[in-house]
Amino acid sequence: MDISHRKVKKLIRVTDSQGNPVSNTEVRLQQIDHKFLFGCGAFDFIPYVMDGDEEHKQITDNWLEIFNYGTLPFYWGQYEPVEGEPKGDMLMKTAQYMKSKGVTVKGHPLCWHTVCADWLMKYDNETILKKQLERIDREVKGFKGVIDMWDVINEVVIMPIFDKYDNAITRICKEKGRVGLIKEVFDRAHADNPDAVLLLNDFNTSINYEILIDDCLNAGVPISAIGIQSHQHQGYWGKEKLEEVLERFSHFGLPIHFTENTLISGDIMPAHIVDLNDWQVDEWPSTPEGEERQAKEIEEMYRALFEHPLVEAITTWDFRDGAWLNAPSGFLRLDNSKKPSFEMLKNLVKNEWWTDISAKTDENGCILVDAFKGEYRITAGTATAEAELIDDTEMTVSLN
Repeated sequence: MDISHRKVKKLIRVTDSQGNPVSNTEVRLQQIDHKFLFGCGAFDFIPYVMDGDEEHKQITDNWLEIFNYGTLPFYWGQYEPVEGEPKGDMLMKTAQYMKSKGVTVKGHPLCWHTVCADWLMKYDNETILKKQLERIDREVKGFKGVIDMWDVINEVVIMPIFDKYDNAITRICKEKGRVGLIKEVFDRAHADNPDAVLLLNDFNTSINYEILIDDCLNAGVPISAIGIQSHQHQGYWGKEKLEEVLERFSHFGLPIHFTENTLISGDIMPAHIVDLNDWQVDEWPSTPEGEERQAKEIEEMYRALFEHPLVEAITTWDFRDGAWLNAPSGFLRLDNSKKPSFEMLKNLVKNEWWTDISAKTDENGCILVDAFKGEYRITAGTATAEAELIDDTEMTVSLN
């Protein structure tokens, strides 16, 4: 496994506050965050931040033991169930709390045909598009500096042919075309925050998604990263399929985010189910055998993705069992106890792929380090400094 691209080999010159070299001194390098985005759905933060719910404090404290990246829900129909009354304050407070804990926050999604606002249906298509773009203005500008990463539009491959129920976004996608609508929403989001990371996100990993991405890039759509969903309720993809998907989507040369990953620790959903939402069960228990399987599958998947140079982020969708579809898809059981998958992933993220080393400076105050890319605390005695290590160029760190 070659993960050398996840590390730096770097000469660091350590000085005191006056600029003098800290010579022949033991220096400790402690990693405090990864550059790589290890993510998870962060919906559990909302009841803790808004209500001080003690159960959700335990859940979120456990969440923070592993993850540095979280997704918050901006589903229009839930975010603004009554026109003109968005729940922005709730998500702003939650995102600010997460940011204070060093978490990068992503909003999901700005445009989607599912969980759409029903009140849009009373408008004509021109007005629907106008309100969609105004919605993007409000969120992207309003959350700028707190949320600077967005799933701009979700599941467009199916969007214009979606026929489960009528909705406003499918209507305008039929009229504008897939690429036409994507360009409208991406251009607006980019104008609102030129520095934001903007994702196109889909569960469809067929050639249809590749064609759509290619058409979008040819049309000048400012896609920052390709989002790939991998809800595996019907069984683990396996390393062969994972590598095949990575190979196909790598030819665009864009960063890849695995945005919604699900691996379950109970019975596998039957193969004949076409739409995962159609599998409705009252109980879906986690089992000891399933938990061991889940941990092994998640480990294999994370290792393969971490090794791939274009992958920048992995988000597991459910932190605790019983979330989407009642599935045993989390790192915590329903009683909030930790599964083997929790301990396994924590060991990868905070041990095997983590740097905490000591080295003695030479007479010029220099040390050569081999470390995972990320944020560091550098300490010599009682003096300390923080630094970002993301490339191999030499740097000077001044301790205070």
